[in-house]
Amino acid sequence: MTMRDAIFPARRQDLYDKHRYSAAIRSGDLLFVSGQVGSREDGSPEPDFPSQVQLAFDNLEGVLQAAGCGFDDVVDVTTFHTDPASQFPAVSEVRNRIFPDKPYPNWTAVGVTWLAGFDFEIKVIARIPQAA
Repeated sequence: MTMRDAIFPARRQDLYDKHRYSAAIRSGDLLFVSGQVGSREDGSPEPDFPSQVQLAFDNLEGVLQAAGCGFDDVVDVTTFHTDPASQFPAVSEVRNRIFPDKPYPNWTAVGVTWLAGFDFEIKVIARIPQAA
């Protein structure tokens, strides 16, 4: 059986404990990151949509860093959008900054009707780099 280790970013474990899930699970050399939203330190949504998207990517980066990864290690992305057609330009702006070069990660975008008060969520799978 493969070992699984829970990963938590600094200063946010209480939020995950409250909702009873892990920010990410390391299994072998893969990291499975739970959906990250544009939540402030207290867990409340950032009201401005472009800022909410940026904060979701910032929160994702914190989880990746806690596991020794970065955006270059991301191989698969799934995003959830409450209004994909109108939100796509703001998401694309951040995405293009985060992933500027080929090869781009796999990407699946899903339109949803509810994200617990948020309008955008991102989850990823990353390959954990081998220690030098």
